[in-house]
Amino acid sequence: MTNSDYLTVQIGNKIKSIRKEIGWKVGELADKSGISIAMISKIENGRVIPTIPSLLQIIQTLNLNIGDFFSDLKSEDEFKGYIFRKRSDYTAVNKEEESIGYEYELILNFPLEKSSMEISLLTLKSQAQRASVSTSGFEYIYILKGNISFELGSEVLELDEGDSLFFDGNIPHVPQNKSSSDAVLLVVYFITMN
Repeated sequence: MTNSDYLTVQIGNKIKSIRKEIGWKVGELADKSGISIAMISKIENGRVIPTIPSLLQIIQTLNLNIGDFFSDLKSEDEFKGYIFRKRSDYTAVNKEEESIGYEYELILNFPLEKSSMEISLLTLKSQAQRASVSTSGFEYIYILKGNISFELGSEVLELDEGDSLFFDGNIPHVPQNKSSSDAVLLVVYFITMN
């Protein structure tokens, strides 16, 4: 079994990198490809698996050869019953284009039957800013260091070091660090696939 979601993250990161090399903003790629800004953002940030027509449209819009695009992408090794990751193997991921001070590191992304699990380490800088987001599936966060205010729908929850929260990702949410020092969160996504 290979990890298709690992490839999804690689594809998203590669599209984002090439778009930035060209000097385009997300809106420019959306206008030129005919794919919505929201969808391109979700693809680039590994939140959704792009359909083949959407992926081909993006590749063509970026004037890339399909073979060249996929040549350096690789899936993870076959699952051996466990996955060991060194800290140096974590992958930096920018999940939201307009966020400031949200530094995600992808620790693990592994498919489960009809869903996948993704584990990230989020360093939330002091006064970090972004809009609320929603994701398909469930999320679990554990505060490793510091404290945050967590906006979940119409509620604001105060979480301190050692506190945790499990919630439906479809509810609009955003963690905020109003303190003067960094907060570090372990974030686990359980993403459902149809």
